[in-house]
Amino acid sequence: MSYEILLFLHVIGATVLLGTGAGIAFFMVVSHRSGEARLVAHVAGIVVLADTVFTATAALLQPVTGYLLAREVGWPLLQGWVAWSLALYVITGLFWLPVVWMQIRMRDLARQAAEEGAPLPAQYHRLYRRWFAFGFPAFAAVLGIVWLMLNKPVV
Repeated sequence: MSYEILLFLHVIGATVLLGTGAGIAFFMVVSHRSGEARLVAHVAGIVVLADTVFTATAALLQPVTGYLLAREVGWPLLQGWVAWSLALYVITGLFWLPVVWMQIRMRDLARQAAEEGAPLPAQYHRLYRRWFAFGFPAFAAVLGIVWLMLNKPVV
């Protein structure tokens, strides 16, 4: 596969990760602020689907296209900016995987509250605070990876 095609696929994957991360966070925060269980349940259902279809797919393909790019160009995987990118990718995953579980659980709690005509339960609010806190390091790590990819600093 040519360098240009690999680079295109890798950049698209990074864009998807960054875009879905920002979009998912925006819609979850806005729906949460409404306090309406039915709205939160609906939006969280879409968020879980988007994370499954877009984020997970891109997250699985990024290391593949990144490895192929590094091999094509001759960048060592465990040195310099590539190694830092890989470390940040692991950090992203360590925060993102629990976030996925939290989103599924928040969706289920919101659905249950909506079905019962009840407010969002305390467990939902605890999960939301953790979800919010976990999102910052994950998103910051993705931004760091994009910066490293664009600048390729000598480190």
